[in-house]
Amino acid sequence: MTDAHKDDVKQAARQAALFYHEFPSPGKLEIRATKPLANGRDLSRAYSPGVAEACLEIKADPTAAARYTIRSNLVGVVTNGTAVLGLGNIGALASKPVMEGKAVLFKKFANIDCFDIELNEPDPYKLADIVCALEPTFGAINLEDIKAPDCFIVERICRERMGIPVFHDDQHGTAIVVGAAAVNALRLSNRAAEDIKVVSTGGGAAGIACLNMLLKLGVKRENVWLCDIHGLVYEGREQDMNPEKAAFAQPSALRDLTEVIDGADLFLGLSGPGVLKPEMVARMAKDPIIFALANPTPEIMPDEVAAVAPGAIMATGRSDYPNQVNNVLCFPFIFRGALDVGATMINDEMEIACVEGIAKLARATTSAEAAAAYQGEKLTFGSEYLIPKPFDPRLMGVVASSVAKAAMETGVATRPIEDLAAYKQKLDQSVFRSALLMRPVFEAARSAARRLVFAEGEDERILRAAQAVLEETTEVPILIGRPEVIERRCERFGLPIRPGIDFQVVNPENDPRYRDYWETYYTLMARSGVTPDTARAILRTNSTAIGAIMVHRNEADSLICGAIGQYSWHLNYVRQVLARDGLCPTGALSLMIQPEGPLFIADTQVNPEPTARQVADSVLGAARHARRFGVTPKVALCSHSQFGTLDTASGRCMREALAILDQMGLDFEYEGEMHVDSALDPAVRERIMPNSRMEGPANILVFANTDAASAVRNTLKTRGSALEVGPILMGMGNRAHIVTPSITARGLLNVAAIAGTPVSQYG
Repeated sequence: MTDAHKDDVKQAARQAALFYHEFPSPGKLEIRATKPLANGRDLSRAYSPGVAEACLEIKADPTAAARYTIRSNLVGVVTNGTAVLGLGNIGALASKPVMEGKAVLFKKFANIDCFDIELNEPDPYKLADIVCALEPTFGAINLEDIKAPDCFIVERICRERMGIPVFHDDQHGTAIVVGAAAVNALRLSNRAAEDIKVVSTGGGAAGIACLNMLLKLGVKRENVWLCDIHGLVYEGREQDMNPEKAAFAQPSALRDLTEVIDGADLFLGLSGPGVLKPEMVARMAKDPIIFALANPTPEIMPDEVAAVAPGAIMATGRSDYPNQVNNVLCFPFIFRGALDVGATMINDEMEIACVEGIAKLARATTSAEAAAAYQGEKLTFGSEYLIPKPFDPRLMGVVASSVAKAAMETGVATRPIEDLAAYKQKLDQSVFRSALLMRPVFEAARSAARRLVFAEGEDERILRAAQAVLEETTEVPILIGRPEVIERRCERFGLPIRPGIDFQVVNPENDPRYRDYWETYYTLMARSGVTPDTARAILRTNSTAIGAIMVHRNEADSLICGAIGQYSWHLNYVRQVLARDGLCPTGALSLMIQPEGPLFIADTQVNPEPTARQVADSVLGAARHARRFGVTPKVALCSHSQFGTLDTASGRCMREALAILDQMGLDFEYEGEMHVDSALDPAVRERIMPNSRMEGPANILVFANTDAASAVRNTLKTRGSALEVGPILMGMGNRAHIVTPSITARGLLNVAAIAGTPVSQYG
């Protein structure tokens, strides 16, 4: 790449970043109301006179602010702009984009609201006074980008005077993530913290905090050698010293990094580019640990380290190399835990709990969501995966609950949580939107070890789903695919499960049951134009047919297919093999999870133009399945006709289906035919049909054709941000479910839980 091209690329990136910040509206934040303000009544409650009631409650009991205001979920991100990222002292106003960005990260990763506050105050004592005066506004304070040693002064004063957590993320956030990486690096290299020699460059806030964290983890102070721009911090040195640096002064005649690096087990760099030379790495201990965290250019590049120490374990601050030390792994979640228990401070024990939670998560199986966000990367615990990725959704539950527990155990929690397991589950539900609704389904699935056969067993999503099935249920996964391919892919994706050990594999190319399978299929289909040769070919190449035969022969309890291919193609083989003994696919039901609540859509796949009887069957199946999720069914029969306004095919079909349902004496609400807005908005329905038999909004929409049902389903997914669970194949006694190619590993796990529920438990 020529220099001119590099300049063009750099300029394009700059313009893209500026465009991102300017459009569609300036900045990255806005304020939105959480209560309606649509009429005079709302106004009188939001402001005068109703607001006085909340004020008086708080005056009588200050802790009531957590009930009546945003304070318990509000963090102030405060700076004076004296040490902004790698930009230095650019001033308070110029730092605002960074502070807005920090607030966005709080909201994105932990659903914490933030105000960013940029202050024109260089004096640390005056700055501390201002921050302390903000205590009535916030539940916690995040100090940001304040130069050293001023940041030490500001944080110390604020912590002494304020009764809420004050956390300087540049110090402690970095230290926590470094601590987690160090814990796992020591574990991998079979070293003990108390035995290692640490050499560090950078005597700023982050560097000092990281060293203090290493001491908390067991490193001995006498084994720590701190160097800054002037060389070794030694006893008696006067140049550029402060109490925080002096705490690490060595009684030594050595004076610079070159002299102290010999035999070092761990190099910790928070200084500048090129500080650590390859020849210095060669003089470190065998297979050293090197954390070169200067940004954007580290103290030494990973390829330089690999050339002289191939066994080294390395981390940087960059996202284009393994083991990025990124504060976002820590600060949203330590604040989440602290806020939720009303902590008065963030103490050492809470920080250590955060370290241990992050480190432990890296050693666990990687989540499917993290794998999807970082496609192509090997996310398996090891030298290139010391710490989890920021988009691992499990961070919230693991880290925040660990912090909350530590806060309670150390007596700094003013609102202790009685049930920590339920709290962690609630946090997980805030990340995995399907978790709350799926809870009764998973609980039912744990009561029986049903055997689930996955047709597309070589697909990464299936493999990750199988891993999750083994971890979260008692179900037994069976995968159809080539064992050697499945094993290679499990290893590539960092999954500890292995074919033949953790789950059964059916190899289409070489399975001893092949003859039994094709003969069974031929027997079923001999009168439908299938010859023995055709049966042999199908049962050698068609994994859906193989899975269906296994269920038919009682070698599996339920088939899950459709992750690859067209829905109707899979449905054909399900019908051929399994639609017997009174079973028949009656419709496909999709559960759409929205902020307003769950909404079921049917029939999205099975009957393109259903008869009235088929519509009625879809209503019955949808109501039965809704109850599995703890939802009381309210069914709307949807059509372009509304309560008899049009003499169309769909209107006539829906009116006939309504008549069929009326003869059954059903114990749930249903109504039709009607438009979707009438189904979902009771006020609209009341104007059109005041004596409607259904109260409130419908939670099940049954359509007159699959075109309409699929259109609503896909619109809700793509523009309504709804999360789909399913499709659920109704009418098959839970013996088969056909998913769609857009399904995720988490979606497959949800379908597996549905398939794992014994039929007796849902009707």
